[in-house]
Amino acid sequence: MHQRGRRHRRPARRVPPERARRRASEFTPAGAEVVLVGYFSAKQKDFEALMASAAADLAARGARVAVQLVQRRGVSAGGVRKMSLPYSSRTLLSAGKVQEVAEACDRTSADAAVFVAALTDHQQRVLTKVLGRPAVSLSDIPLVQGGRTTPVPAPSRRRTG
Repeated sequence: MHQRGRRHRRPARRVPPERARRRASEFTPAGAEVVLVGYFSAKQKDFEALMASAAADLAARGARVAVQLVQRRGVSAGGVRKMSLPYSSRTLLSAGKVQEVAEACDRTSADAAVFVAALTDHQQRVLTKVLGRPAVSLSDIPLVQGGRTTPVPAPSRRRTG
């Protein structure tokens, strides 16, 4: 007889936040070729400017942006109700867009996938595994200035309408 409400799987291993941050900081953008990925709601009208700003930020850090991909949420009538939610809590993006990012990474032999949006530790682990290369948030990449490494926040997102 099936017992409802019970899960028969091991609990997920928790990665301490320090280790997750350390793993993200291991990626150095200097000389790296990256795929830049943006996730924006339909309310975000200036997403192209944010992507250009993120690409310029990566270029200033020494990375070369090979491909830019954007996932828009709430453009269709069905997505308007769920605009504030990610497509997937595991990957942030829809399954088709994750596949598109993976193909772009393989096609360009990118060293990493850099996301404009902040990724949770779980999303970072899942995307790194699926893409076969580091998946990091732009805000997690340290900036080296005068021999000192300091994290720089991602471009600010202004709310519109």
